[in-house]
Amino acid sequence: MSGAIEVRPATSFADVATMVGPRRPDANVCWCLSYRIPSKENNALRGTERGDLVKKLVRRTPPPGVLAYDDGEVVGWAAVHPRADTSFARNRRIPHVDDARVWSVWCIRVRPGHRGRGLSHALLAGAVEFARANGAPAVEGYPVDNRGVKVDLTMAYVGTRSLFERAGFEKAADTESVLNGFPRVLMRLPLG
Repeated sequence: MSGAIEVRPATSFADVATMVGPRRPDANVCWCLSYRIPSKENNALRGTERGDLVKKLVRRTPPPGVLAYDDGEVVGWAAVHPRADTSFARNRRIPHVDDARVWSVWCIRVRPGHRGRGLSHALLAGAVEFARANGAPAVEGYPVDNRGVKVDLTMAYVGTRSLFERAGFEKAADTESVLNGFPRVLMRLPLG
């Protein structure tokens, strides 16, 4: 990293688009909406409609996540929001530990050329602080329990159990979700 990494709320549409948007604005890619909105709504969005929705989300309070910057250049993204406002509120494969109004972290992305420098750790820490600043009693993540085995980069966006453990999270439950052959676990960090 060339300078100090700064993690701040994702209020810049251009920077969010750099991190999760497609090269072609009309392409049907995730935009990190798969867990944010109901599946039916997600599947109905076509072309530029995804970007248009994200443009609205970055103007809301709270915005849809956090961005990491290295000397002013956007280099990372983490999706973090109240679980009640995500598909995790209804997901049958990922249990609810209790009825606390927890926040979820479900996507951590680092731009190519900036990986291997600890940015995932900075993004997760920034997501936790963002949730804390917005009154979250706890933060949950649903990473893979890869037990040290390399995770395919296209599936690494959920994080690994060890990443969350290093940030102080503890395993709260097993899940019935599997990603890229690895079981996902529910990790939680109380903020009280």
